[in-house]
Amino acid sequence: MSTRQFHLNAFLMGVGHHEAAWRHPRTEEHRVLDVAHFQELGRIAERGRLDSVFFADGLTVGPRIERNIQAVFEPITLLSAIAAVTERIGLIATASTGYNEPYNLARKFTSLDHISHGRAGWNIVTSAGADEAANFGLDGTPQHAGRYERAAEFVDVALRLWDSWESSALVLDAESGVFADPAKVHTIDYEGPRFRVRGPLNSPRSPQGRPLLVQAGSSESGKEFAARYAEAVFTAQRTLPEGQAFYRDLKSRLVKYGRSADELKVLPGLVPYIAGTEAEARALEREFTELISPDYALGQLSRLLGVDLTAHALDAPLPPLPEVTEFEGNKSRYVLVKELAENERLTVRELIGKLGGGRGHRSFAGTPEQIADELQSWFENGAADGFNIMPPYLPGGLEDFVEQVVPILQRRGLFRTEYTAGTLRGHYGLEPVESRFAEDRAEASA
Repeated sequence: MSTRQFHLNAFLMGVGHHEAAWRHPRTEEHRVLDVAHFQELGRIAERGRLDSVFFADGLTVGPRIERNIQAVFEPITLLSAIAAVTERIGLIATASTGYNEPYNLARKFTSLDHISHGRAGWNIVTSAGADEAANFGLDGTPQHAGRYERAAEFVDVALRLWDSWESSALVLDAESGVFADPAKVHTIDYEGPRFRVRGPLNSPRSPQGRPLLVQAGSSESGKEFAARYAEAVFTAQRTLPEGQAFYRDLKSRLVKYGRSADELKVLPGLVPYIAGTEAEARALEREFTELISPDYALGQLSRLLGVDLTAHALDAPLPPLPEVTEFEGNKSRYVLVKELAENERLTVRELIGKLGGGRGHRSFAGTPEQIADELQSWFENGAADGFNIMPPYLPGGLEDFVEQVVPILQRRGLFRTEYTAGTLRGHYGLEPVESRFAEDRAEASA
């Protein structure tokens, strides 16, 4: 029985990750607007003792609104509603450093952490789409390196704001009339290339001190950013050797930032199609693939690759694509899709079929035992510390994973049978973070 256990996050999207999930009879398309649907998903994940649920986010409706239901809720708001009906499951929201300000975003995550009693996590993204830029009055997106430079400064400011209240600053002594100790609430007086923030944050320090920091970029800039800041990384790797190479590369970067390999968990994504036999699982996957609307899929692929494919022949290969150095969008996903098409010599029709379930994340159709075997293989062979489970349809796909796969992992000693912590950081074996001001005070008095 294994002594090392892995982490499981449920990546939730509408009524399923497959782009045609809303058309399948296993889903109810109207529930994409029903907060009770998402609350139910949070309870299912908690029943399986998962570490967290996670919501991605974008700041545009996308290229083909006619063909697909979009994510309609701002994730921090939605997670606050899920927090009200759950007790232990972690709550991770995507928020962009490109179209927010550090003060407002730090305050929102502190609020979520207080509301949930210490279960908040932040998936840090930089926003690469031209449509998003247009919604904020910009003519185009900043260059790739510039986006990560802004992200680094943004996170540095947010960390200082979370530190502006020491954990013992809140006194609440009604008899003496002391609400907070002003000596333990600090301005940060930050001035940098992009931000100028005085502080302090107008919310006391939250149960975790700050949210769990998550990142999902796999470009060179993204991996370097993750090594510096992230405590969990969501990544898209399609084969075990690719997963092993990414895992080794990312972990090797930690030492330059004074961090150990255990301080960052790597969670590849998996879209599981679960059934009693492998043949039934593959048939289920085909059902979803056959519901893909080609015009929608071509629009998505065009945006992903930065090339207009809307009039391209479905049964032809991709046209010549630019080198990655010339591409200013999501570089890691661009490389993944480009290499997938080239290495497997796929037609455009075949490519959009493979991307329909997880937009480049690995899909796997099989029995519960086969899926457990696959997860165990990646975990024990240096490719993962856990997994980002992306159910192709909801709620059934999540229920199947929790009820059929999780018990197998538990019997094998690979996953917890009960929660041992009450906070998201605790699920990851991390302690609450104390304010650097309090640490400086302790050092001065030593």
